Amino acid sequence: MPGSTGSGAVTRSTLRQQIADALRDEVLAGRLGPGRAFTVKEIAEQYGVSATPVREALVNLSAQGLLESDQHRGFRVREYSVADYRDIIEARSLVIEGMFLALEDGHEGYRNLEDPRAAAAVAGVRRRGEEAQRAAAAGDLTVLIGYDLRFWRELSALFGNPYLADFLHRLRVQSWVCAVQHLRRLTDLRGRLWSRHTELVDALSQRDTEGARAIIAEYNAHSLAVIERLADG
Repeated sequence: MPGSTGSGAVTRSTLRQQIADALRDEVLAGRLGPGRAFTVKEIAEQYGVSATPVREALVNLSAQGLLESDQHRGFRVREYSVADYRDIIEARSLVIEGMFLALEDGHEGYRNLEDPRAAAAVAGVRRRGEEAQRAAAAGDLTVLIGYDLRFWRELSALFGNPYLADFLHRLRVQSWVCAVQHLRRLTDLRGRLWSRHTELVDALSQRDTEGARAIIAEYNAHSLAVIERLADG
C-alpha cells in the first residue's frame, strides 16, 4: 500500500538522521577520535538497528567530510591536518564574504531587519550567541559547539540563500571536527575560545559590514593561532 511504503521510508530516513546526528556528536565530543575505525555491523549492533540506515548514515557523514570510507573494510573518523584547518577557514570566509556582499548590495533574498519577524529571528540568533559566549568563558567545549553551530545556522539563514547556509554549516562542522582533535587535549579551555558572537550580530544589525569583517578576521586569526600552537605541542 502506498501509505505503508511512505511511512516506512519516513521511518528509515528519520532513523538514518538520528544515527548520523548521534555519531557526529560522538566525533565532536571526542569520544570517537581521529582515525577511529568501525564497521557498519559494529554501529548497527551498538544502536540495535538494521544495517541499512547505519550504512546510509555513514555514507552521509562521509559526504560531509567527517568520516572516510576504508575500502570494503568499514569507515574511520577523518584526521584533519593544520593545513586542512587553514583551508576550511579560507573556504568559510569566502562564503561569509558572499553573504556580506549580498547585504551591501541590498540583495532581495536578505531579510529586512525592520520586519518584526526578522527582528525576532535576529533576537533569537543573539540569544544563541550569548549562550555560546557563556560556554566559551566557562571553557565548556561541548556546550559551545552546540550553540555555535546553531548560532551560525540561524545567522546565515537571515541572508536568504539556503544553499549558502547549508554549505557554511557543513564547513563549520568540519572545522569543529578538526579543532576538537586538538582542543580536547587541554584540561582548561577558559579564556582560549572565541566569544564575540553578539558583537557580530550587532554589527550586522547595523549593516556595519566593515566592522563585521574585522570581527571575522580576528576570529579566524585567533582560531588558527590556537590550533597551530596546539599542533606544534
